[in-house]
Amino acid sequence: MKSNITVSGEILEIQGFDISPQFTYPLFFLLLFVYFSLLFSNIGVLVLIITEKSLHQPMYILFCNLSVNDLIGNTVLLPQLMAHIISTERFVTFRQCVVQAFFSHTFGSASHMILVIMAIDRYVAICHPLRYNSIMTTKTVIRLSATAWGVSITLVSVLIGLTVRLSRCRSFIQNAYCDNASLFKLSCDNVMINNIYGLFFTVLLFSCSMGGIAVTYIRIALICWIRKSKELNNKALQTCASHLVLYLIMLCFEGFLLEASDALCLGSLFKKSILGLKRFCPPIILQCPWSPNQTEIIPVFHL
Repeated sequence: MKSNITVSGEILEIQGFDISPQFTYPLFFLLLFVYFSLLFSNIGVLVLIITEKSLHQPMYILFCNLSVNDLIGNTVLLPQLMAHIISTERFVTFRQCVVQAFFSHTFGSASHMILVIMAIDRYVAICHPLRYNSIMTTKTVIRLSATAWGVSITLVSVLIGLTVRLSRCRSFIQNAYCDNASLFKLSCDNVMINNIYGLFFTVLLFSCSMGGIAVTYIRIALICWIRKSKELNNKALQTCASHLVLYLIMLCFEGFLLEASDALCLGSLFKKSILGLKRFCPPIILQCPWSPNQTEIIPVFHL
């Protein structure tokens, strides 16, 4: 009897599927298209940068970080989501749910951290062009990247660790996929510590992310305004536009659509498809305008 209780406690039912039957296969094929598109685009970026010696530069390490992060995050989330869309039995083990929650939160955190490093790279390239090669060395970028991943993994590990320690009195996930909020809702314990740390985690992440990018772009704008150089202005616009657009998409576009889905009662599956579509932008598209020298990557990509 005890064994049966233990087994039933390890199996969780995913209940966040409120999509109409007529939209089941259209949504499945949409997410399938999104997943394979981002899979091929990100792998293509990695292969291109690894095999092309002219791209063996510090700045392209950041592109590799984005691609690896995108591959990991979406591979953990989308395949299982698609399987549950067309399945009548939607069950996962508690361990699988914890792993998915860990990687999904790490994916989001690392994205913000990497974009901050990109902003720093752009600041050095535009405001200190003569010192760029001595400041943004391969070793420096690797250290910054390792720090971004280390901070993300540490913060998320504590977040998930505080949730895993809780006893469970429920066996269903009120979402289409596993995240930290879904996990601690399984417990009937006091989750005040989880809420406090979750708030700290969110404030810290967005403060560092938004603050870091705001400071670098304000300084870039001031330098351009003081020097009044048309060439410098064009360079700043050329190299910063796509990075800023990508960041604004992460902050505004996703939030707006998710709020709209709540208002229109479109359900959690719509929300998840929006997350997938937001990540769909192939990094190679972002790299071309973001690069200080577009001729380095565009001809190679066409080959």
